Amino acid sequence: MNKFSHIDLRVNHLGAALPFYEKLLPELGFTQTFHSANWKVFAAEGELPSVPYFAITEDAGHKPNENVIGFWANDRSEVDRVAKLVKEYGGDVNSGPRLFPISPTYYAVYFEDPCGNKYEMVHRVN
Repeated sequence: MNKFSHIDLRVNHLGAALPFYEKLLPELGFTQTFHSANWKVFAAEGELPSVPYFAITEDAGHKPNENVIGFWANDRSEVDRVAKLVKEYGGDVNSGPRLFPISPTYYAVYFEDPCGNKYEMVHRVN
């Protein structure tokens, strides 16, 4: 059983970030929404609370840091596709997509949401 449950994500400007997440998260498999006044929730297929989900809220004082949330890609073409989508949806690509010297097959793109939260999409084989 995968022990991952959820991410409670803070953004400093929900109006700037929400359109980005509304487009990107479904591309990553978070296709269900359960929004409330204070939280915008994007969940994977299945029944809550037993599926992974992203819960996003606004915190005007939030300052992005060097933490990185990583996603697995099925292949290099998925990494390339996500990099393209990030740019189209208003995010910033910081590095890649390319091979990184972490391992001989570590192909990734590093990117940020419109509020500066950092992510990685990676494909690698053993």
